[in-house]
Parts: sequence; structure tokens; C-alpha cells
Amino acid sequence: MTNTTGPKTDRMPTDKPATNRKVIALAIAGAFGGFLFGFDSSVINGAVEAIQGQFGLTEAITGFAVASALLGAATGAFLGGRFADRFGRIPVMLAGAIVFFASSIGSGLAFGVVDLIVWRVVGGIGIGLASVVAPAYIAEISPRQMRGRLGSLQQLSITIGIFAALLSDAVFATTAGGASEIFWWGLEAWRWMFLIAAIPAVVYGVIALVLPESPRYLVLHDKETKAREVLLRVWPHGDVDRELRDMKASIDDDIKAKRTGSLRGQVLGLKPIVWVGIILSVFQQFVGINVIFYYSTTLWSAVGFEESSSLAISVATSVTNILVTLVAIALVDRIGRRPILLSGSIGMTVSLATMAVAFSQSVMVDGELALQGAWGPIALVAANVFVISFGASWGPVVWVLLGEIFPNTIRAKALGLAAAAQWVANFLITVTFPPMAALSLPLTYGMYALFAGLSFLFVLTKVPETNGMSLDEANTLLPHKNAAKPKTQPKLRR
Repeated sequence: MTNTTGPKTDRMPTDKPATNRKVIALAIAGAFGGFLFGFDSSVINGAVEAIQGQFGLTEAITGFAVASALLGAATGAFLGGRFADRFGRIPVMLAGAIVFFASSIGSGLAFGVVDLIVWRVVGGIGIGLASVVAPAYIAEISPRQMRGRLGSLQQLSITIGIFAALLSDAVFATTAGGASEIFWWGLEAWRWMFLIAAIPAVVYGVIALVLPESPRYLVLHDKETKAREVLLRVWPHGDVDRELRDMKASIDDDIKAKRTGSLRGQVLGLKPIVWVGIILSVFQQFVGINVIFYYSTTLWSAVGFEESSSLAISVATSVTNILVTLVAIALVDRIGRRPILLSGSIGMTVSLATMAVAFSQSVMVDGELALQGAWGPIALVAANVFVISFGASWGPVVWVLLGEIFPNTIRAKALGLAAAAQWVANFLITVTFPPMAALSLPLTYGMYALFAGLSFLFVLTKVPETNGMSLDEANTLLPHKNAAKPKTQPKLRR
């Protein structure tokens, strides 16, 4: 009896509600960068047609104006990892808030498409910084038994940001009588869609000023005393000495293995685990999820819905996205990462293929694209099934894995590279959608369905399961598996 009760009493303190509340509060605050991510990337949804009409843009230029923020985000994500390693996680959060605030004001007051694009790129840099530091920070302050759920808060924040952006778009457009109509102070409604983003930027800046620095960052920079203070404050009932020993041991192992912060490896110049993170990020975007959130108003208008109805559909879709993300958060630490990703890939493949078939039945009515009969509802249902499949799987779980799989000394850099790849992939999908949609919507959604199918095969063959492991165990799982092969094969020959 004593053997069974002893370990339980050792583990129980780490699960005390007071500790959990503190960690959850910090994770929610750290994940607010995801809110900016979702808000900034989706706020242009309701403004696309107004901007296109006011500035007389072609389909290609419209696509670039929408996607321009993503170029800045890729740059910010790439630099964010390096800045986070050098200056800390908190200063990077603060920088992201300042840059995003400036962008929201500049975009709202833009006098032409060129300066609108410039300000969107500037805002993208801020969002790129936030998108890297949030998952790293959450992973580094979370105990192992809660890390999956807390890591999913990044995607939940993104979905709430998307919802808030689309809801504010709908409110401004409806109140003004259209996105192109004059609203407050002689400014069009679409301008207020951008200006309102200054509010969450200020909130994020305030949050950054009150959060403690990541204990793992402090240990990496020989500030163990400060790291201990943070851990005692965050996990007052946890085994702080053990956590510090694990962190230092993991860092020492990395140094001995000559992995002192370099991403370089033998697979096309990068470590295999870095490629896993990059490809996960690319697949997350190549399934076309952000087409729904960037262009849905335009898309549903094109197939016969009024602007107000299209905005309402977009808001409803974003609410669905939030709800299914909550489901993923509840299941990620129970079911595991791989099963959720695999089931999500199947759902996305089927729903995207259905959308491709539905749009293949579209016809031109009075010069406008239309889905007649049951095909309109079928396309609408398929789009929402796609959002459900993504939101319950690839949306949150990819961010969880990106926070887990990289070794301590390269976590921020590798996350930065993976996030940069995600933004580049997002840019490519976003900028190509208007011309591809004009060419063939069935071909466009068929291509997204193909990538969804390929994502299933990638997870099945290349992605490790990290559920239930400590952060230091999880981020060495894949290298250990690879390293075992060359050692065992010579012994078999003997």
C-alpha cells in the first residue's frame, strides 16, 4: 500500500487548482498574440470589395493587397525566433504590440493601395513576432499534464480574433449601410474596420508589460535565480528543483551533442525535426483554410448571397471555428496529437472535394456566378464541415506540436522558421485565390483537397506522438528514433 500512495502524494501538488489557475492565466495572456494574428489576418474580409472598388484594383492586385500582411508576418516570424532567443519572449511581445498599433492606424487612414499595402506589411511583422513567441512562451510555462490544452489556447485565440474581426466588419458595414459608405468622422466603414484593431494592440502591450519572463529562456541565459522565482510564482506547489534540473540537463545534452542553437542538419541543410515543423506549417495553410476567412464574404456574394447575408455567414462560420477549437482543447491531451490530425485530414479532404464538385455545377446568371438548386446549400454545408474538420484538428494541434517538438536551444529559432514557412504558405494561397477562382473554382478546391489528402500521409509516416511526455522528452523523441537506426544495423550484421 505504501508503494502506491507515495508516488500519488508526490504528484498531487502539481495538480492543485491554485497552481492550475495561475498557469492558465499566464497561458491565456501569452496567447493573446494569437488574437492579433486572427484579427489582423481576417479584418480585411469585409473590406475587400470596398477597397477593390475605391482604388479600382484588378483581381491580382486585390489578392496581393489582401495577402501583403502575410509577407510581413513571414519576416516577423523569421526574425522573432532570433529576437526571442536574444532579448527574451516578453520584449518581443511588446515590440509586436507597438508595430501592430501603428499598422492599424496607418491602414485605416491609407490614401491609396500602395501605402495600404505598406502598412499591412508593417502590421504583418508585428503579427509574425507574436505568432512565434506565443506558442514558445505557453509551452515553456506549462506543466506537462496541461501543456497540450494550454498550447491549444494559441489557436483558440486565433479563432476568437477571426470572429471579432468578422463581427466588427459586419457591425460597421451594416450600421453604415455598406462597407463603402461613410461612417464616423467622414471616413468609410472599411477604414474603421482597420482602425478598431488599435484596441487589441494596446491590450496586448499592457499584457506584455505584466507577464513574467519564460523560465526556460532565463535558464538558457544563466539566470537560474530569476527562473526559480518565476517557477515558484507560477507553480508554487510544483517540484521546482526537478524542473530546473530537467531544463539544465536538456541544455547540457544539447551542448554535448553540438546542437547549441544551430538549425543545420543533413537533410537539405536542416535538422529532420525542423523539416517536420516546416511541413506541418505548410500543410496547415495549403488546405486553403484562410480562403474561407479572408474571402468568404466575397465568395458567398459571388454565388448569390447579399452582402449582409454573406457577412452573417462569415460570422457564423467563425463562431463554429471557436466551438470546435474548444473541442480540440478538451481532447488533445486525452486522445493524442496524431489521431486528431489524421481524422482532421480525412474530414478536410472529403469536404473540400465536395466543394469542388458543388462549384463545378455553377452557372452564369446575368454575368454573375451562381449555384442553383441544392448546390448552394451543399457548398455552404461543405465549407462549414471543412472549418469544423480544420478547427478541431490541424488548427490547434499544429501549434501544440510546434511548441513541443523542438529542442530547447533551437525552440525559438525553429518555431520562427516554421512560422515563417506558415506565413509564406498562407501568402501563396491568399494571393493566388482571386486569379485561380476566376479561372476555375472546382480546380482551386480540388487542389486544396489534394493537399489535405497528402497531409494525412505525412502525419501517418513522419509525425511523432508527444502526448503525455515532458517538454524535454517530447523534443528529443524524433532524433532518438532516427539515431537508433544506424547503431542497430551494424550489430545485426555481426
